[in-house]
Amino acid sequence: MPIASSTTTSSRLLSLLSLLQARRDWPGGLLAERLGVSERTVRRDVDRLRELGYPVQAIKGPDGGYRLEAGSQMPPLLFDEEQAVALAVALRIAVGTGAGIEEAAARALATVRQVLPSRLRQRVDALEIRAAGHGTDPQVDTGILLTLSAAVRAGEELRFDYRSPGQPENAEPRPPRRVQPQHLVVRAGRWYVVGWDPDRGDWRTFRADRMTPRVPNGPRFVPREVPGGDVAAFLSARFKGSESTDAWPCRGEVILDLPAAEVAPFAGDGVAEELGDARTRLTTGSWSWTALAAALARFDTEIEVIGPPELRAAFAELSRRAGRAAGTG
Repeated sequence: MPIASSTTTSSRLLSLLSLLQARRDWPGGLLAERLGVSERTVRRDVDRLRELGYPVQAIKGPDGGYRLEAGSQMPPLLFDEEQAVALAVALRIAVGTGAGIEEAAARALATVRQVLPSRLRQRVDALEIRAAGHGTDPQVDTGILLTLSAAVRAGEELRFDYRSPGQPENAEPRPPRRVQPQHLVVRAGRWYVVGWDPDRGDWRTFRADRMTPRVPNGPRFVPREVPGGDVAAFLSARFKGSESTDAWPCRGEVILDLPAAEVAPFAGDGVAEELGDARTRLTTGSWSWTALAAALARFDTEIEVIGPPELRAAFAELSRRAGRAAGTG
């Protein structure tokens, strides 16, 4: 993986390769003009690319020219300095994608690092990147991800078996599911298929690590747009229990007898406002009023409910449940 310098032949080869990748056919004269060299130099550089394994084909015609074809083998790759550093960074963070490619990414990073110039190697080594919170998450087989992605791109209905949470290994097999996959999305280290369920007439999300695709795929379908047009916002809303907007369906406001510095780290996407006298106003949300009351109770302090009335009622219900659990209610 040579790293091109602006004053070497490698730099010109990199520029030539980039041009050949940018469009299908290039007249020889236009390539020479773009590179600021003679057509004879272009022919020599094309021969060098061929020696490196790049399948550059000559085009017959009045002007002549060149075309970069798909090859049968992986040729050596040429990167400029920024691309090389970007590639190393991407490989470093690949461990947090949940795609089951950690070992391959580590080997690729070692290969890239070995050929980096000293100054670039020091920049890459200075990066401190850690994947937090995904060490025990299920990994998705790369082959399954490729199958799911291919179905999305081809617009073909997926048929698959789906393992529900806690389902035992010897459970009775369930009928296969089907979905018209619109997007393959990674969120917090887990992969999800977002698609239209024709049997239920609604949008559904499926965890990729629980899917076992069946072959062949089903019929082709006309792609749909997720509600709101933004798949990331749509998925975030679904995880909050909302059918439309990326907002918690239940939001409340309380005052906690704690300083804001102790509340903010655990407030999630809520808003903590310092009131003075070691008190904090917290506005936050959850998927249900009882869940919101339980989440606020974990602050282990006195709580004053500002509103709405549904939150106050939820605290009353939570109190009754706690009494029954303690054997006093």
